[in-house]
Amino acid sequence: MPKIVRFHQTGPAEVLQIEDLPQQQPKEDEVRLRVEAIGLNRAEIMFRSGTYLETPAFPARLGLEAAGVVDALGQGVTGIKIGDRVSTVPSFSMSSHGVYGEAAIVPAHAVVRYPHNLTPLEGASIWTQYLTAWGALVHYGKVRAGQDILITAASSSVGLAAIEVAKLLGARPIAVTRTSAKKKQLLELGASEVIASTEEDVPAAVGKYTGDKGAELIFDPVAGPFLDTLAQCAARGGQIIEYGWLSGEPTPFPLFPAFQKGLTVRGYTLYEFVNDRVLRPEAEKFVTEHLAQGKLRPKIDRTFPLSQIVDAHRYMESNKQVGKVVVTVDSMGNAV
Repeated sequence: MPKIVRFHQTGPAEVLQIEDLPQQQPKEDEVRLRVEAIGLNRAEIMFRSGTYLETPAFPARLGLEAAGVVDALGQGVTGIKIGDRVSTVPSFSMSSHGVYGEAAIVPAHAVVRYPHNLTPLEGASIWTQYLTAWGALVHYGKVRAGQDILITAASSSVGLAAIEVAKLLGARPIAVTRTSAKKKQLLELGASEVIASTEEDVPAAVGKYTGDKGAELIFDPVAGPFLDTLAQCAARGGQIIEYGWLSGEPTPFPLFPAFQKGLTVRGYTLYEFVNDRVLRPEAEKFVTEHLAQGKLRPKIDRTFPLSQIVDAHRYMESNKQVGKVVVTVDSMGNAV
């Protein structure tokens, strides 16, 4: 029986339990994976904690991103075969599917072959970060060469992906992180400038780095009162894209800066386009081509064996990471 991670109530990391459960068969239009690696995302911590967009139904599974090998197909599945090396695109609800465990059943539309130059750990670290960055910078932000892009929570996997994508587009990524402890790493990973938000006056620093023009696009998962600070950092006609709520605090709309600068502030998640038959293939093509060419490369911060899933969640919540936190499962499907 495969080991599966479930939780029976919301709460801290300790609510996660590893259970031996009967092997399930995929239903129509579903695929089963023998999981090799699991990429952790902030959404899963919020889901486990009861603060996500969805409410878990107990006992609940969780997890959006995994890499593995297809070992069973449901009826009606085409274009995928047993033995394919694939990863999952977060295009399904955790209320119905989850990938934490030695086996995972997901909708067939969520399965994508990833480039052969990537390891399973990297394969599990692709889609949330790069699709989120693509949607914000390429599709909605329409970033152009020479623009200044302000990226907050820059040491997260999505933040690093946004830095990479901004550089690819010829823009100048200005990273924001809480302290200067990660400054050197962020510069090495492609940031043009780095601002430590608890140590510096953020609007003043942005003005310094943009010639007092401000940032044309601001990409932020923090929200809360910090949104007003970001509005002060924006250029005239600029756009602020909010893709998270890490602050957990009320988020007043910055009305007067919006009036003065003609700002656009929009909420955004990758779920806006991951099931779109036109946009998703466009996004996948952008990501896979650049991964295959080595122009994009996910950064793995730290790995944990499946048996240490609680520790992995605790580490994710510590915000010490620079890049992706990945949980490993060995090739025989047993926890390392």
